[in-house]
Amino acid sequence: MKNYKLIVQYDGTHYAGWQIQLNAVSVQGVLQDRISQIVNENINLIGAGRTDSGVHALGQTANFRTENELDLYRFKHSLNSILPRDIAVKTIVEVEEDFHARYDAVKRSYIYIISKGKSPFYDKYSWWYHGLIHCDKLNSLSEYLFGEKNFTAFSRKASETENKICFIHNIRWKEWKDLVIFYVEADRYLHGMVRTMVGTLLHTLKLNLNIDYLRDVINTKDRESAGEAVPAKGLFLYKVKYKS
Repeated sequence: MKNYKLIVQYDGTHYAGWQIQLNAVSVQGVLQDRISQIVNENINLIGAGRTDSGVHALGQTANFRTENELDLYRFKHSLNSILPRDIAVKTIVEVEEDFHARYDAVKRSYIYIISKGKSPFYDKYSWWYHGLIHCDKLNSLSEYLFGEKNFTAFSRKASETENKICFIHNIRWKEWKDLVIFYVEADRYLHGMVRTMVGTLLHTLKLNLNIDYLRDVINTKDRESAGEAVPAKGLFLYKVKYKS
């Protein structure tokens, strides 16, 4: 049995998220169907992260097993030729048979893009924020979220995950021309966590609050205490890291 790892990019605008679900079009479903078509067997495609509806990916990692030994160059070309324009396979490599894209991942990073002004070229992939953004202050506030914490207050109420403990390795805010880019790296995330985190930090800045507010939000373990989640269109799964 051969095991292959893919790096995938996609525009999530027209998908109900990565994960296969009933009565909805998902990125995983489309990819799995097209791969099965080429290898002529039903495969199970495993993704590293379950991005929500409307969320994009620059570096989603996935793997699948097959009885076929693939010509990787030809397979990648054939797969991209039958995938829709908003999904692309960037790389494919053979990996150890026990490699698992989700369970073997040790860090996942996301970026969120904010536009400081209206632009038809940024509209689809960023959120136009009307308030003032001070990256130095946001970076200082964000440091409180580093490390291991219970992020129940940042997850959707209907979250299926019982374990709400996540470890944040890094958060950075950076201005680049007309954009502000939020970067976060963690071991795992809860449903809706990144968008709520961005919204809460911007809310903290807007009202000139401090880390005491963030501490109170974390301690309540109540979604109603956190800020409003920002729109999905500015969020990208950036990179997935594995043990070397």
